[in-house]
Amino acid sequence: MLDLSPQQDELRELQGHLTILKVGLLLVVALLAIRLWHLQVREGQYYRDLSENNRTRSVILEPARGLIYDRNGVLLANNVPSFNLYVTLEDVTDREALIKRLVGLIGLDEASLRKRLSERGAKLLARKLKGGLTLREAALIESHRLDLPGVMVQAESQRNYPARLTASHLLGYVGEVSADQLEKPEFGGLHQGSVVGQYGVEHTYDRFLRGRAGQKVIEADALGHEKRTVEVQKPEAGDDLYLTIDLRLQKLAEDLLGGEAGAIVAVDPATGEVLALASRPAFDPNVLSRELTPKQWEDIVQDEGHPLTNRATQGQYPPGSTFKIVMAAAALETNTIDPATTIRCFGSYQFGRRLYKDWKAGGHGTMDVSQAIVDSCDVFFYTIGQRMGIEAIASYATQFGLGRETGIELPSERVGIVPSPAWKEKARSEPWLPGETISASIGQGYVTVTPLQMTSLIATVGNNGVSFRPRLIRAVMERTTGRLQELPAVARGQLAIRPETLALIQHALAGVVTEGTARRAKSSLVTIAGKTGTAQAVAARPGPEEDLPKKLRDHAWFISYAPTVTPRIAVGVLVEHMGHGGSAAAPLAKQLIETFIKLAPHEPLIADSPSPARSPMTVMARQEPRD
Repeated sequence: MLDLSPQQDELRELQGHLTILKVGLLLVVALLAIRLWHLQVREGQYYRDLSENNRTRSVILEPARGLIYDRNGVLLANNVPSFNLYVTLEDVTDREALIKRLVGLIGLDEASLRKRLSERGAKLLARKLKGGLTLREAALIESHRLDLPGVMVQAESQRNYPARLTASHLLGYVGEVSADQLEKPEFGGLHQGSVVGQYGVEHTYDRFLRGRAGQKVIEADALGHEKRTVEVQKPEAGDDLYLTIDLRLQKLAEDLLGGEAGAIVAVDPATGEVLALASRPAFDPNVLSRELTPKQWEDIVQDEGHPLTNRATQGQYPPGSTFKIVMAAAALETNTIDPATTIRCFGSYQFGRRLYKDWKAGGHGTMDVSQAIVDSCDVFFYTIGQRMGIEAIASYATQFGLGRETGIELPSERVGIVPSPAWKEKARSEPWLPGETISASIGQGYVTVTPLQMTSLIATVGNNGVSFRPRLIRAVMERTTGRLQELPAVARGQLAIRPETLALIQHALAGVVTEGTARRAKSSLVTIAGKTGTAQAVAARPGPEEDLPKKLRDHAWFISYAPTVTPRIAVGVLVEHMGHGGSAAAPLAKQLIETFIKLAPHEPLIADSPSPARSPMTVMARQEPRD
């Protein structure tokens, strides 16, 4: 009998190997099937897009920004044709070679170019390398297309400001969105290279002005160069803005400042509409809206004139004697004095060991509150300030809108300082000193304001205590619907001051112009009321003002409204280091007010407005008013 066990063992072993082989094959097939399912089903869309992008490219089509007009429809900001340089990194095989080529061809800044190429972003989406190419630069790029894979020149619009420096602080400028801005919700949906407002109205109303980007899908060759257009989604232009300013008044205000640093603001007291908002020195927004080299930007920010500072809303100055309006109202409302209260001015005020001088050597004689405003008597306000105390002064200054934002539609508005014991303890960790109240009483010491705040203050006084938020936007034109949306005036409230107090102050302010410190503002066209101010730029002057370098001389103030009954315009003027408000600032306000009257003629504006009654008390001989 044969022994078959060895053969059976071999057969069983062979069958075991076959089973393992079958299982292995099945596993391989299963893995292939799973992988095939993963590629075709789960990741199918991704690979279809990738395949499509091997022959197509998406190019962002930047929208044209909305236009900006003045209140009369005069164009302030538009768009002009421009060439921009883009690159698609997916088509760039040698970045170093591309950098050297572009630097050699059109002189791009190498450091800036490297930074742009290294920024995060989709490789398949074209990114901007340079805006505002000249025609020569665009032609050079096009003539070397074969040597510049992935590079293209795109015709787009570029922001333009026809009036150049005029209204530059108000309009602002535009620039490419920064990496930090792209992280913020308000810039959601934008991309590297998008242009947004960076300053002024361009910044505040960017969401209206910027529009919506479009997209163009192109078929590209192996070098990424466009062969044909596959699909176009047109961009949507931004909405147009109509501002409240009158360009004629704006130009005049800036011309009146000339080469001096300062600000002029004009508003409509009955609506809060800003008719002019001038700040000098200015800048050219056309320059800042282009691409600047680091050296150009450094030169601008280090300019000693600080041209980027909007002195109307960001300049903080002692108000000087213009603050006496607040002081008079506070003293009357707190019953510290009444209209008949008189104080004798001998030219100085003694407090402790210190002698506080009046601007008029020898003094003003006996003053009531009305005459103290007309002649700007310092001693009168030293005295009532010391009687009231700083808390009452701070309370009424705040009610008049000082120490807080006006709410104008401009970024980075400053609020100045309304000092108080609590403020000083917080800011300086020091107690309030009684002598500091005396300085604050004539708008010196720690008190600071902006020209816009003081213009808003005098507008409120002229408008019988009703305050409106200063505003720059009159209407928005929606490009998609053609609908004009007018923006209403916004009332901020009514001063909690008795009508008779306001009437006394209004009467005195008219006297400031007719017979007081602002006689140079007196007009034959319209009745003007106002208050002058001379604010010290330095705490202690080393000598007579005429011997001081200009940068140490006083600032000149004049705030005003016209006509004296139912005013239609309020003007605030601040000129740095020009001395006395009555001589340096008041004539500028007069010219602006008279021009406004000529541009907008209405009923006769010379009303029968009696001069404030002179105090029956003895008044010392006049001299040329300082304030």
